[in-house]
Amino acid sequence: MDASEKLSKSETIRLREKFIAPSCKLFFKADPLKMISAKGQYMFNEKGEKYLDCINNVTHVGHSHPKIAEVAYNQLKTLNTNSRFLHDNLVMYAERLANLLPPPLNVCFFVNSGSEANDLALRLARTHTKRKEAIVLDHAYHGHVISLIDVSPYKFAHPGGEGQPDWVHVAPVPDVYGGKYRNDKHSAEELVQLYSDDVQKLIDLSATNGKGISCFIAESLQSCGGQIILPPDYLRRVYKSVRDAGGVCIADEVQVGFGRVGTHWWAFQLQGEDVVPDIVTMGKPMGNGHPIAAVVTTKEIADSFAATGMEYFNTYGGNPVSCAIGNAVLDIIEEENLRDNAIAVGTRLLDGLRELKEKHSIIGDVRGVGMFIGIDLVKDRTSREPATAEAQHIITRLKQEFILFSADGPNRNVLKFKPPMVLSLDDADHLLRTLDTILDEIKAAN
Repeated sequence: MDASEKLSKSETIRLREKFIAPSCKLFFKADPLKMISAKGQYMFNEKGEKYLDCINNVTHVGHSHPKIAEVAYNQLKTLNTNSRFLHDNLVMYAERLANLLPPPLNVCFFVNSGSEANDLALRLARTHTKRKEAIVLDHAYHGHVISLIDVSPYKFAHPGGEGQPDWVHVAPVPDVYGGKYRNDKHSAEELVQLYSDDVQKLIDLSATNGKGISCFIAESLQSCGGQIILPPDYLRRVYKSVRDAGGVCIADEVQVGFGRVGTHWWAFQLQGEDVVPDIVTMGKPMGNGHPIAAVVTTKEIADSFAATGMEYFNTYGGNPVSCAIGNAVLDIIEEENLRDNAIAVGTRLLDGLRELKEKHSIIGDVRGVGMFIGIDLVKDRTSREPATAEAQHIITRLKQEFILFSADGPNRNVLKFKPPMVLSLDDADHLLRTLDTILDEIKAAN
């Protein structure tokens, strides 16, 4: 065994099956991977085999980054306590975070996870508007706690889910390739009008019922729903409709924030500098694997929340160690020019994937921005029938070639690329060559 491995792989599997809940999912369930160490964009199993990691959008600045380890160690050996005591790390990090967001987003709440952040965002919206009803996008996923399962069709509309709550209104996700309205039938202008009109209809329905909308919550780029890039002008129109009806707009940046798109710090900014949500939630990459997340909102909404008289306290939210790590992540993004890297590597991949699309008819659509890319696989480009089995086969073959990938979307036919931001141009070229070889195999077999 590796010196850092405490148990054999078979014993690890035996203990997991005995003591870990069966609903806790493993990647590659039939032949799960046991990882012992990781560095940068690579993970290493118990045999020392190296895998290119195209899955982990949590280790944003790379696995086992020495600066993260150093600042965590230095702060942990000095002090770690809760935010009811004054500490410089909390206020300095909050100021820095607020300065990365457009005004008037400048009031922070610190929590431990994206789920906690989205749960708090719903509370803020309800308190501010004195309403409960919410509009969500189909196939959305916002977190694992009860309040967020209720606003996550990705969960409540699938096995084990309890269905759509009566206070939740589901708008079609603006997937212009495989969604309700498609780009083979409508122009770009028609598409954004049709999808935003569907949100307006739900707003009108809620008003007719005498309840009114509390909030519209949407991932700025939908990940679990199939790597969906929102069409231009969509959020601008929807945010206006929601605000005109007295609701607030929540941008879920838990998976796509902190420069993943390259050109901007936040994915909602892709819709235009004048498109500003009322509440932004963030998590996952924020601590590079350390549990830290946040909600940033306006003074007006924060004041409404405070006016109830109920204190908000989170035991670990905003502790000195978490804030030190969060600040180090921002340092690394800037010092290592990771946003520029996201643009360069993402462009190389998008260009290469579009070339593969010309060669392989199984690739129906390639979409993405920065290091957030989806490869939509189809059986037939005219019908756009999802190639679900083929997607699972490709993931398995990539694993055999020591590349970690996943698939998602309502039909699990969209290959998802959301790696650590340190992935290199050489890695991108290697991925493209390997994928081309696998697609050649599939073509030959058919």
